[in-house]
Amino acid sequence: MSDNGTAKIIFQPSGRRGEVEKGINIIEASRRIGVDIETLCGEKKVCGKCRVRIEEGSFEKFGVVSSLDHVGPWQEEEDKFITPDQKKAGYRLACAAEVTGDLLIFVPEESRAGKQVVSKAARDIEIKWNPAVRIYTVTLIPPTFKDPVGDFERMTHALEKEHGLKGLNIDWFTLRDLPNIIRKDEWTVTAAVWMDKEIIKVWPGKVEDYYGIAIDVGTTTVAAYFCNMRTMEVLDTVSMMNPQCKYGEDVMARITYHMQNPGGLERMSDDLIEGLNDLIRKACEGTHPPKKKKKGEDGKIVKNKDGQAVMVETPEEGKTYLCLETSDIVDLTLGGNTAMHHILLKLDPQYVGLAPFPPVIHRSLDIRARDLGININRSSNIFIMPNEAGFVGADNVCVLVTEKPHMSEELQLIIDIGTNGELVLGNRDKLISSSCATGPALEGAQLAFGMRAAPGAIERIKIDPETHEVDYKVIGREAWLKYSKPEEMKTKGICGSGILDVLAELYLSGVVAKSGRFSKNQKSNRFRKNPDNPRQKEFIIAWANETSIGKDVVITQKDIRQIQLGKGALYTGCKLMMRRMGIDKVDKIKIAGAFGTHVAKDKALIMGLFPDCDLEDVMSVGNAAGDGARVVLLDRDMRDEANWISRNVEYIELTVEKDFEQEFMESMQIPHMKDDFPHLEGLVPEEILHQK
Repeated sequence: MSDNGTAKIIFQPSGRRGEVEKGINIIEASRRIGVDIETLCGEKKVCGKCRVRIEEGSFEKFGVVSSLDHVGPWQEEEDKFITPDQKKAGYRLACAAEVTGDLLIFVPEESRAGKQVVSKAARDIEIKWNPAVRIYTVTLIPPTFKDPVGDFERMTHALEKEHGLKGLNIDWFTLRDLPNIIRKDEWTVTAAVWMDKEIIKVWPGKVEDYYGIAIDVGTTTVAAYFCNMRTMEVLDTVSMMNPQCKYGEDVMARITYHMQNPGGLERMSDDLIEGLNDLIRKACEGTHPPKKKKKGEDGKIVKNKDGQAVMVETPEEGKTYLCLETSDIVDLTLGGNTAMHHILLKLDPQYVGLAPFPPVIHRSLDIRARDLGININRSSNIFIMPNEAGFVGADNVCVLVTEKPHMSEELQLIIDIGTNGELVLGNRDKLISSSCATGPALEGAQLAFGMRAAPGAIERIKIDPETHEVDYKVIGREAWLKYSKPEEMKTKGICGSGILDVLAELYLSGVVAKSGRFSKNQKSNRFRKNPDNPRQKEFIIAWANETSIGKDVVITQKDIRQIQLGKGALYTGCKLMMRRMGIDKVDKIKIAGAFGTHVAKDKALIMGLFPDCDLEDVMSVGNAAGDGARVVLLDRDMRDEANWISRNVEYIELTVEKDFEQEFMESMQIPHMKDDFPHLEGLVPEEILHQK
């Protein structure tokens, strides 16, 4: 709880937080904390672009009780931009709402000036074409008095005769549309058939292309891959921050929110479904011509009765557009960790967080889109990937479907780094998996100036070993600091890839010792005691004149400890799994997730993210979880494979290993307290690598 003169503010999904004095508006609070909210009208309350949502409830993870009662009174200008339902849901204009108490504030995508960079691009991987949904075109013989057979029977007879499909059923919603559709194009129709069993959509005439979406629901980010089901081409990748971030950055915080707030599970599920529908809508909107504001003959912008600008499509000359609607999507596959899976389906997740951490269900599920409230073709089924264990979920099964370690002779160690680290080790003879609580620090949370990947975030860092001068690069700017004027950097904080860089660079340059403590006898002018807390030491990464937040961006001793906790958890998991398998080296290390795309593998080895190995054997596999969801979308045989994998990977609980705590303590050091790292010889100065 903050004191009487200040309020604690947390902005989600950025995760930025801080204390501000009461009486300022939310826009000003966002500036002081380093969060960018759109203010196109300059806070004159006439554009409505700064709409935010005040979250209600007790958020133990953040130590705040947030309430609409903690903002100033409603202002009449807000009525123009916020509907009664939105007002009831907690929406306010950030330029109008005054801070009067502690707040947890969610900033919607459209209100964010600095959009998060989400690295979830689809890889070019080999997939066998064998989708669960296929389309078939037939031309029917119209009914006569001599042959008055029903429309459905007439169509299924033709599908059996021409395509060998027997015993087909049809969903009731599709059946309702059938009589009008089959008569639209001289009795020629195209039917979408699910698993050779059920007709789920019918189009008039001949249709060749049809569409599906594969979705990876991460704790922090959600990515959707919009696919042409015939060609297997990825038409678009759309992504967003998981809207559940406001309930806590990690899964345990969200489970706790459910347990402490009546209706919390439904609220988190509804938020995610709303977000998924926004992603699907965005993917479909991308197939339409761009829209521009309509102008009248007088050159002025035409407005509707609500005073909003009328938008009209303006197609580019020579370009064709698919102009798809959400109802054109006929199949959807979805994977996520066990907690995200349970919250989405409104399955009580509390027992996932209690030993021995059992999930409600292991196997996959097929659920009607309409039953979940997902806005695609309403007769379609959504394939929900199976779970391995309480803390190794469907997202890990997706990774294994893609990387296929169970079909390889090589011993592979697969590390999926996120808010929760998931590890798989083995080959065709045996696979074991585990999870480790890396915590959100590696993604920017819980650090003084940590942030998610957005413009202004430091993504790469170099520290001169002699002078300790810092050079860095921020997202949104190509040039490094040394090629720029200080004021051009507009730095706000440090994101995940920069966080991995900074520990390795502090160690390499001798700023911190092997233990993670700042080295004694520091002479750098960047090292100091915190002005507000002299007991806290810190190292300045960016001076205030290089930032857009008006203050130095620093790494504190506490920050370093948080990073060590995350990296130590990963190393401990790798080491204990290798010991369980009776091996001291692996043939390949694969790093999955957004970290796999951005992490510098030499820095990862230097900081001790995983045991010593030849860097040639370390590779990035990108968002393998998203790729796995795409594999099962386009190859239905892999759905059976996914279920087999989920029950044939042996999960081990690391925390019950007899010497877990000792191993974890040793893994906290850089790169490790005792283990040798011969592959760092030549990369790390000898006096640094072999320090006591």
